[in-house]
Amino acid sequence: MSDKPLIYLASASPRRRELLGQIGIPFERIACEIDETPLPGEAARPYVERLARAKAAAGIAAAQAAGLPTRLLLAADTTVALEGQILGKPIDAADARAMLAQLSGSTHEVLTGVAISDGQRCEYQLSCSMVRFRQLSAAEIAAYVASGEPLDKAGSYGAQGLGAVLIEEIRGSFSGVVGLPLAETVALLQRFDYPFWPA
Repeated sequence: MSDKPLIYLASASPRRRELLGQIGIPFERIACEIDETPLPGEAARPYVERLARAKAAAGIAAAQAAGLPTRLLLAADTTVALEGQILGKPIDAADARAMLAQLSGSTHEVLTGVAISDGQRCEYQLSCSMVRFRQLSAAEIAAYVASGEPLDKAGSYGAQGLGAVLIEEIRGSFSGVVGLPLAETVALLQRFDYPFWPA
């Protein structure tokens, strides 16, 4: 049993749940849905911030509507950007294959925005990591897509799963690439005086 205070997590991501568990932060998941469609001409960094903050606001509203106790709420958004182009979750297998072909042999950004709200104020931080893929054959791409792993992930791959074999190099936060940058998350929590380290 953790001695840390419970927080709300406005995310359905199993990766984010695992990462919070890794550092011993207890949480209760809050279901909230927002439209994740990029705005016309929207760049990747403003897009990630807008979604993280919108998820936090939606999560706070859902908790209040359900009459839940007031607690800190964490929300996050992860996207992949290649030469300024946002690569979100693929719409189907063909879209996943096309994204992976674009990423093959190149370096891209993985941006994860984290927002924490107490219902009165919202604090935000961005994690930016650079990920380089090795050159992939069409057969490798097809086999990876057939595994099903890419179909619910930004950029069509999961660094914490089978997708690790596609990656030559990561510069930045591995946990940020997976979906929740832990150093930034704890720093944000501490802005709200969350007692992460025992006194």
